[in-house]
Amino acid sequence: MDACQGKTGSVSSSSSGSQSTKEDSTRYANRPFETRYGRRFLRDFPYPLPVDLAELQRQNLRTLLGVTIFGKPICSPLAAQLIPKKVLEIGCGSGYWSSLCHDYFASRGHSDVSFVGLDVAPLAADLQKQGIDWHFVQHDLRRVPFPFGDEEFDLIMLKDLSLTIALGDPAQRVVDEVIRTLKCNGVLEIWESDYVLRSLLPHPPFPPGKVAQDQEVALATGTFLISTGTPFAPAQNVYIRDSNAWLQEAFHARDLPPTPCSRVAQVLFQEPDSLGDIGFRRVAIPLAEMGWEHEAVDDRKHDSMNSQVGTTPHSNDREHTSDNRLTKEQAAIRSIALLTVLQTIESLEPLLKEVSGKNAEEWSYWWAGMMTDLIQQKGAASGECLEVGAWWARKISS
Repeated sequence: MDACQGKTGSVSSSSSGSQSTKEDSTRYANRPFETRYGRRFLRDFPYPLPVDLAELQRQNLRTLLGVTIFGKPICSPLAAQLIPKKVLEIGCGSGYWSSLCHDYFASRGHSDVSFVGLDVAPLAADLQKQGIDWHFVQHDLRRVPFPFGDEEFDLIMLKDLSLTIALGDPAQRVVDEVIRTLKCNGVLEIWESDYVLRSLLPHPPFPPGKVAQDQEVALATGTFLISTGTPFAPAQNVYIRDSNAWLQEAFHARDLPPTPCSRVAQVLFQEPDSLGDIGFRRVAIPLAEMGWEHEAVDDRKHDSMNSQVGTTPHSNDREHTSDNRLTKEQAAIRSIALLTVLQTIESLEPLLKEVSGKNAEEWSYWWAGMMTDLIQQKGAASGECLEVGAWWARKISS
């Protein structure tokens, strides 16, 4: 028996919520937004982030950052080798990832890949004007089934959905729908980033078993491949410690994960009958230049050659200046990472202000101090990092 077909039959037979989905779609199509705290939010949807231009730009920057540090918009080796014919981006937002993925496939001679974006509100641009085979579907992600047939997609991307779908049963229903709509041997890929930040301890080793290409990209971008064994400490910066504490309290009250990167692999491994060939790639992006990291450039190259599997990295693994300072490109990556962290705190200001107990004047004073410390005084030089990750799996059959 085909395991994919077995899973499909059990899920697709459910029609609960279909009528409410139509009603929700009609309501969101007519009046999807409301203004709160001077910013645009989704109406009647428990999503804590705004959906205005500033927030979409932050999300686009985070997407571009991920593509840069991963070296491409798809980390799954299978999806990179066997170009998909039809791709679904769940929670597509502006559709920026789909446009970057189209460009990536087109650069490899496959410009005819079809893309579908799914989201609760019409935030995406019309990518057909860019020559992309693109179709947008408006749908409340909390409602199942999704408006797609069984085994319709070769590749499904879930990116930065940890604040959209609550933990537990809601997340499991989404996973079930992904499995139902994914073709056998199709690829599921998930990208996430943590909201609570940690400090990377000096001279972290390369995680064992990583391929040379991933290590080369990390060295070239001034980032660090990490795993569960990578040494971290709690954030040292006082402002980041403040925001960490407030984020944890606010997210826990809403059953949202402040560190989603620690949970994704568990979600995939809980589906042994449906998902196989599970892999991951996690990266720490320092928010500032750290003094200790340049003491061991040669050691990192040596570790890279000893810990990789299959092939040997080039002898010049990392581009760096003569005094081992960051290149302009590496410094820009860290500046963008820091900017997106600050923008996230700004977007979550109503929640964090409430949890912190600060009034408007106190919050403004704290915010000004944080901006001065982190931007002008390089206050994150003690190792504070933005942690991001990509996980992938293949829908298996027996």
